[in-house]
Amino acid sequence: MNSNTFRMPAAVLLATGAVALLTAPPASATAGTPGGGEGKAGAVVLRTGLDVGLLNKTVHVPMKATLNEVSAPATAEKTALTVTLDGVEGNKPVSVLNATVATSKATADKNAAAAEVNLAKARVHVPGLPLLSLIEVEKVTSKAVCEAGKKPVASANVLGTVTALGKKVTLSAGGPTKVEVPGVGMVSMELSGTETTSGTAAAAALRLKVAVNPLNLNVAQVDGEIVLAEAHCESPKGPAPTTKAPERPGQPGQPDIKTQTGTGTGTGTGGATTGSGTGSGGTPDANLAETGGGSLTPFITGGALTLLALGGGALFLTRRGRAQ
Repeated sequence: MNSNTFRMPAAVLLATGAVALLTAPPASATAGTPGGGEGKAGAVVLRTGLDVGLLNKTVHVPMKATLNEVSAPATAEKTALTVTLDGVEGNKPVSVLNATVATSKATADKNAAAAEVNLAKARVHVPGLPLLSLIEVEKVTSKAVCEAGKKPVASANVLGTVTALGKKVTLSAGGPTKVEVPGVGMVSMELSGTETTSGTAAAAALRLKVAVNPLNLNVAQVDGEIVLAEAHCESPKGPAPTTKAPERPGQPGQPDIKTQTGTGTGTGTGGATTGSGTGSGGTPDANLAETGGGSLTPFITGGALTLLALGGGALFLTRRGRAQ
């Protein structure tokens, strides 16, 4: 009887676990989707942010212009940019940039984003100095690449000779290079600026800080900044975590409880295992099958023990009577 009292709690625990499994909401499997989709990239051949002060007026005219500015996916090619400013150079177009090659390209998808700029044989002008180039360069390039799962990279190069305000200069990576011409003004040039983070990259081949006072063609002063060959990118976001549904080997809606395989030849009633076959877990009585018995097993086992005790006593009395 003691052995049966230990089996009953085990059966109760199994039944409780089966009920909890059936009542729990099923987890749904979600396919991995990009957290932020494709990467981002952009490029621009030239960008100006200048303030033009007019000589005969107490006003300042902003000069903001871009050449071949693109956002992925796109490609642009243009070799000349002119800007018209009211009250400047007789209201005639101001030629800001002329080049033999001026291209920008940007691409982006779920795997990588990249931007690239190429500029060759370029001359940059500012209002008030139509005949003197602010700067002339042979070739400048910049590139930014952001691949998913990799560290972004950026590069910028200024190749060949550089001339600023009519003077040939040697650019240094250690700091800005300044060129000053009396009666004309000053240009400060910064070479090959790059910056990278864990998910972004940016490059600018040449950055110019301009402060000129041409005192010509109604222009008193020009101040601001010009950027040549700028590229930037942002890495694609990785796939979102996938939630995997828990495996349920059993039949839908049924507790997955394995029954013990019997090796005897006796047949029990009330759901006990039969012969050497495997019991079924499809009925509530199967919750007790882990202990090798059915729902009436305690009573059958108790009755067997009682008969065994009575039979043993009768056998003892019979043998004793014969001996006497």
